[in-house]
Amino acid sequence: MRKPLVAGNWKMNGSRDANSKLLSALQDGLGDLQAVQLAVCPPAVYLPEVIDTLSGSNIEVGGQDCSDEASGAYTGEIAGSMLTEIGCRCVIVGHSERRQRQNEDSAWVAAKFVAAQAAGLTPILCVGEQKEDREAGRTEAVVAEQLDAVLDAAGVEAFDRAVIAYEPVWAIGTGLTATPEQAQEVHAFIRNRVAGRDPRVAAELRILYGGSVKADNAAGLFGLADIDGGLIGGASLDADAFIAIARAAAESA
Repeated sequence: MRKPLVAGNWKMNGSRDANSKLLSALQDGLGDLQAVQLAVCPPAVYLPEVIDTLSGSNIEVGGQDCSDEASGAYTGEIAGSMLTEIGCRCVIVGHSERRQRQNEDSAWVAAKFVAAQAAGLTPILCVGEQKEDREAGRTEAVVAEQLDAVLDAAGVEAFDRAVIAYEPVWAIGTGLTATPEQAQEVHAFIRNRVAGRDPRVAAELRILYGGSVKADNAAGLFGLADIDGGLIGGASLDADAFIAIARAAAESA
């Protein structure tokens, strides 16, 4: 049985005051939730404070990115070991915004995945297609290329210690939302792709949906066979919305 995971990606949002209020509300609203794994991924500058605030709670903390290098002359980069040292448990790699804005290709994302695991972190690997890819019928080809790069670099067994998040880029912050059926179709494709390497790993692999999950569509998404939770963007900054999404995931477990 795959335990659902709901992870909040705060992106470049937050302040000390806003974070304090949000975390207090999340702890009050989610303190009794055990059927779902919970995590938040704040901007790097707030990680120590967030980790300290959530110490002893049922909410884990992760990074939004990590370097593919262990250390060295890489100004502005953060090594996976640094995230581990301060108490992070997971890290997002290959988010569509970084693939686009920082030109991270699949080989670079695969190297970050490997580096994250070497540092003891659970990678949340993001894959997904652009609007033009979907319209041209290239969704599966794009997702396969992104996924295969990591499978080839890390080996399928590495996904025993990883999570995949499918994020249709055209449904992030655009007002568009994939239907539950569209999401399930790609999730099933991802699981089958991994099953081609190892059926056991595929059966146990958690695949999150990351395309504008909200309180009002979470239950419909999480009730589907191959959707094991969500990587939540904007709604993770709203305590009531994030709590509702997490509880929807728990009810689907």
